Amino acid sequence: MIMLLEKLTHLISRDPQTISQLIELLRNAEARNLLDLDTLSMLEGVIRFSHLQVRDIMIPRTQMVVIESNTKLDKLFSLVKQYGHSRYPIIGDERDEILGILHAKDLIHLKTNQNDFNLTEILRPASIIPESKHLNILLREFRINRNHMAIVVDEYGSVSGFVTIEDLLEQIV
Repeated sequence: MIMLLEKLTHLISRDPQTISQLIELLRNAEARNLLDLDTLSMLEGVIRFSHLQVRDIMIPRTQMVVIESNTKLDKLFSLVKQYGHSRYPIIGDERDEILGILHAKDLIHLKTNQNDFNLTEILRPASIIPESKHLNILLREFRINRNHMAIVVDEYGSVSGFVTIEDLLEQIV
């Protein structure tokens, strides 16, 4: 690792003036076998990461799997099993009314014969963010707040999609 950092320091000591020049230097290092292709790919991802906005990587509204707040417990189990996600936005009467986030693991502790089940009682707060938020800032917020999902809204406050921490990490790796 130290040897890699020394090589990178030597490589970068030519003072690139732009992001493109920095990436070109890294590509030259890979061509000279100073970096392997996987390392180059991750470094490029890290460099470009802070320039991307949530709108560039979010899952659009049309592909969101949401669950209505009045969903019965047996139907809820069926939906979680069908889609296999770990988190689900829970909506009220409209798709723009996000009441919170359901973690599928929170269903494990429930009794399957509960007739008085109220989904809203086990919801976690939803993090609401604008489409224009930069990914590096969102990643920092995810780490600080221990969130793994955020609901993305447009400039009018309508839900435009969602983003997960996995989506952010994919951009780097």
